[in-house]
Amino acid sequence: MSETAKTPADFWFDPLCPWAWLTSRWMLEVEQLRPVQVRWHVMSLAVLNENKLDELPAQYAENMRPGGKAWGPVRVVIAAQQLYGDEVVGRLYTALGNRFHTAGEGVTRDSLAAGIADAGLPADLIDYADKDVYDAELRASHKEGIDLVGQEVGTPVIAVPGADGGQTAFFGPVVTPAPKGEQAARLWDGTLLVASTPGFFEIKRTRTEAPSFD
Repeated sequence: MSETAKTPADFWFDPLCPWAWLTSRWMLEVEQLRPVQVRWHVMSLAVLNENKLDELPAQYAENMRPGGKAWGPVRVVIAAQQLYGDEVVGRLYTALGNRFHTAGEGVTRDSLAAGIADAGLPADLIDYADKDVYDAELRASHKEGIDLVGQEVGTPVIAVPGADGGQTAFFGPVVTPAPKGEQAARLWDGTLLVASTPGFFEIKRTRTEAPSFD
């Protein structure tokens, strides 16, 4: 099937989030099983939470504050996009996520630098982790995704063309481990079915498992 025949699925992520990482790996599986082409976009948990830091658990809030660990990865990804084009975003996200989550290295300066190298991008890209040069573009990308679903959700956000010419967008799904094969395809089909239902807003249950990257 040609790329032009595939339905675009816009995916907004923050590299910091392990749950978004699992959903992204599921989406790569879906690409192999359904006529879907993922288009990657960065969003920011730090931007999402910047006006409610006092309401967050202390350590999480510290990560979200200016200079916290939530800022470096998204700044590096948006800088890569601005400097080298949209096509590097998914590759860099995969490289960072493999380091941060799958390999268990966490979000550190070293793992960020290693992820940049793994993606085949210039080492000096890491300098943007501490720069606000592209913060306006970061905020614009974040706003584009979050405006589709509202402020009360997080990452990831997925959007596909809707039957009415608009977009069907949703947060999640939150799932662990990332489904494979027919299970992945069925989850995609079901997610689209409920998300495209007029007036549908939420299905949820309490998480009882930590993220599994196996």
